Amino acid sequence: MSKHRLAKVMVLVGTRPEAVKMAPVVMALRRREAVECVLVSTGQHREMLAQALSVFGLVPDEDLKVMRENQELSGLTARLLEGLTSAYRRHRPDAVLVQGDTTTVLAGTLSAFYERIPVGHVEAGLRTHDLEAPWPEEMNRSLSDRISRWCFAPTETSSGNLIAEGIAPERVYVTGNTIIDALLWVSDKVRREKPALPDGLEELVGRYRTILVTAHRRESFGEGFERMCLAMLAIVERFPGAALVYPVHLNPNVQKPVKKLLGGKERIRLVEPMSYEPFVWLMDHSHFVLTDSGGVQEEAPSLGKPVLVMRETTERPEGIAAGTARLVGTDVERICGEAARLLDDPAEYERRARIANPYGDGGASTRIVDVLTASE
Repeated sequence: MSKHRLAKVMVLVGTRPEAVKMAPVVMALRRREAVECVLVSTGQHREMLAQALSVFGLVPDEDLKVMRENQELSGLTARLLEGLTSAYRRHRPDAVLVQGDTTTVLAGTLSAFYERIPVGHVEAGLRTHDLEAPWPEEMNRSLSDRISRWCFAPTETSSGNLIAEGIAPERVYVTGNTIIDALLWVSDKVRREKPALPDGLEELVGRYRTILVTAHRRESFGEGFERMCLAMLAIVERFPGAALVYPVHLNPNVQKPVKKLLGGKERIRLVEPMSYEPFVWLMDHSHFVLTDSGGVQEEAPSLGKPVLVMRETTERPEGIAAGTARLVGTDVERICGEAARLLDDPAEYERRARIANPYGDGGASTRIVDVLTASE
């Protein structure tokens, strides 16, 4: 593909994390006069996706609206393949950009391959080397990397994973992670002007050392999720100066155990899923973060927040190696023990809060667009 033929790039987003991570890429593309950028939402997550895009002043050019109540992966994948194939044929893009490890990414990459459209995979090369965790995300990301023309790896580690799997080095580009671009843009905005917050949240954060929680991974559903909730309850019971704020994912497999075990408890605030601006404000004002999310592992260190990862393994080992994050699994004692270190030991807390973020410097989106517009 010559440079002058890359006239139209389609960017796909399906979930809130994808929207946040691709927003800076869309904005960077639209600053290039010679390139038309078409933003397509699959609607895999509907309400949360629209919230995230609105923070950056973005509205999809097309919304496939594939979400169904209690949707299964097979049905979702089939609807995505059909819907995206039709979208490609309508818009005829010269390239497609996908991000991460969702069903939207897998279907978007595969349907583009069938249509012979080259794909750029943003956040390529992350691996746990375990197809069961995260499930099915590890498979989604690995297959998408195989098919992609451009693999935009956020770190040298992820680049090394790709090359070790036999992907040609000329297809791999180390760019940093676009989540840092988004985070720095939004954190600057909310520090200048506080966003709207749930009632009473600012007072709670001002009074207690606040632990921000995000947890929604499929592999933890059931007993693992219940253990995580019991650990959260034990932490606030042990530390009267601490509070916990948990924006609860809409998935019933999350809602049910969380409300059963944590609902109505003192110093535990369960809130609806938050748009990105108040979420960044809350992360910026938290003491540390307790999460099973991939993106939060990358974001929190840029704000000086240590991260405890409630998973047995992570496709983001750079944070573990650097010391910004620590794996605690779903074991109650492990979670409580590591939380206690951050609450009891000021020196240890300060040491981990000051470690530089290994995931990027805020320039990833520009690097990605530079590669695309220079491609032969």
